[in-house]
Amino acid sequence: MRIWLCLFIMASLLSSCATSPKQASPSPNNQTQSMTRAQSRNYTGNGNITVRATDNTTTNQVDKKAHLENLAKQVQGVKGAHCVVLGTTAIVGIDVDSKLERAKVGSIKYSVAEALRKDPNGAGAIVTADVDLNQRLTEIGNKITQGHPVSGFATELADIIGRIVPQLPSDTIPRENVPQTKSVPSKK
Repeated sequence: MRIWLCLFIMASLLSSCATSPKQASPSPNNQTQSMTRAQSRNYTGNGNITVRATDNTTTNQVDKKAHLENLAKQVQGVKGAHCVVLGTTAIVGIDVDSKLERAKVGSIKYSVAEALRKDPNGAGAIVTADVDLNQRLTEIGNKITQGHPVSGFATELADIIGRIVPQLPSDTIPRENVPQTKSVPSKK
């Protein structure tokens, strides 16, 4: 009797889970309405309507790029700044006087990083003062503003980030109990 009762309960549970209502897939009408909201319309005088999609992410990234470059340029000792924005991460290259000592360049770089850290848009920024990397960032930034896709530069940007930050602290795995070598007590 218990077996039949258990089987009945299991069957009712399984059948009740199988009949869960599913949400209907979005209709093409809903997609068209949402697409229309993201488009801007240009009404010309001759009665033609030109519809062009607006890309808010591109304009936001361009604004963020200009904002981060201006923040970096405001730091004393920075001659110029170049920035490439990828989602929440930005790579900022700074131009400094080539005659400066390494320690002074490091303190300028730290000041730029501190200014970017205090800004909500620059919190995920990586700063470099390397001349070669700065030149590469300038070229990549120019190609992106010309309309080239960022995906074409993904490998090069990954190499740049790897060169700046060879290993992140979050990537390190703590060592577990490493066997200690036995020390021999010294004789007195």
